[in-house]
Amino acid sequence: MTAQLAQVDLPEFGQSPVRPEISGSTYQARLDRLRERALARGYHRVVVWADREHSANVAFLTGFDPRFEEALLIVGPADDPAVLVGNECWGMAGAGPVPLRRHMFQDLSLPSQPRDASRPLADILTDEGIEPGTTIGVVGWKQYDRPDQLDLPSYLVDEIRALVGPDGRVENAVDLLIDPADGLRVINEPEQLAAFEYAACHTSNAVRRVLFGLEPGLREREAVQLLQWDGSPLSCHLMLTAGDRASLGLLSPGDRPIERGDRFTVAFGVWGALNCRAGFVVEDETELPTGIQDYVARLVGPYFETVVEWLEALRIGQTGAVLHDIVARRLGDPFYGIFLNPGHQISLDEWVNSPIGPDSLIELRSGMAFQVDIIPATGTDYFTTNIEDGVALADEALRSHLAAQYPDMWGRIEARREFMRDSIGIDLHPDVLPFSNIPSYLPPFLLRPDHVMTMSR
Repeated sequence: MTAQLAQVDLPEFGQSPVRPEISGSTYQARLDRLRERALARGYHRVVVWADREHSANVAFLTGFDPRFEEALLIVGPADDPAVLVGNECWGMAGAGPVPLRRHMFQDLSLPSQPRDASRPLADILTDEGIEPGTTIGVVGWKQYDRPDQLDLPSYLVDEIRALVGPDGRVENAVDLLIDPADGLRVINEPEQLAAFEYAACHTSNAVRRVLFGLEPGLREREAVQLLQWDGSPLSCHLMLTAGDRASLGLLSPGDRPIERGDRFTVAFGVWGALNCRAGFVVEDETELPTGIQDYVARLVGPYFETVVEWLEALRIGQTGAVLHDIVARRLGDPFYGIFLNPGHQISLDEWVNSPIGPDSLIELRSGMAFQVDIIPATGTDYFTTNIEDGVALADEALRSHLAAQYPDMWGRIEARREFMRDSIGIDLHPDVLPFSNIPSYLPPFLLRPDHVMTMSR
């Protein structure tokens, strides 16, 4: 099978009018599962850190995500969790879907704000069961080579270590939540998947508006308005750039006018979803810069064929190594510049973890949500091409549940699968649920958004 350009009509797949909400009982069940895992590890308490960028673990467990300042969640074997918050998060922490016992700790507040209403940190932590001889699991953001390596502020870690003393233990426990094989946050409940599909409709419809509304002469800040961001919490900053800056990928839009012949990239992510596309602001290969008129044959075609094989290999029970090796075999030439994991798990944060890597024997499971994220970085005039869309895995029981509880969502999933098969030429395994409303829709020449890559068999 080979990739080719073809004219394709992209249907309107629609979107639910209201975002599915996560129930309080689901949050309570998550806390209970965390307690079970903590008990099996021998942890007396689990301490979970959050700041503005890394709030996903606390938000997943409680529905509370701090704004402006940081927060510290303490989960014991019983009773409601405790949370340490500063001045501005006090109200939010008391209005979430699960009850939290609040401690005012104003060192979490912004600089120069009042700090006259807090008890000493050691007193708060002692009252919450962090005491000599206890074993404390600490959840920051990342795993490291040693269990004693933590990425919380040193004043907190120092205090916890001092309190447990030489007979206690403090160790990195973030794997309880983000282990790529079975972390609590990588196996999603049906209602969480429904919320992610809603988010993916929002981000993919937004990127679609950019693809079909892009015109030379628009400034980058004007083009980004086509996204029509509705205030949904962002998982990363908005990215849209044209010209030489587009090769840097992660930049925010500026005031530069978009010109015919420019490189172009756009990425938009909210909690649970991200979509990205990249290409050239031209109508066909004749308008490409000198020397890269074979852009489709040299880069886009091989890339698209790789993504198709990757998607068609995706299923429950597949190992991360198989998915990695597809990309390594097809795009291993240094020209393509692939160096990140070809695909990763997605949640409230854009990158949770990834089971996809060389020699990974991790088997993919029902309930996992993934970002198709295979990014060439040629470093040449060929620039890049990119499909970033969200998919989830669901066994027959989960698929039946989703179809019954979320029939509109299920109708969109079925329509996307049919479009991908009949119009694009991608035959997904039944386990794979496409969430994007631009499912594998890749126009390399952005002034002809109806001319996209397809597979001929």
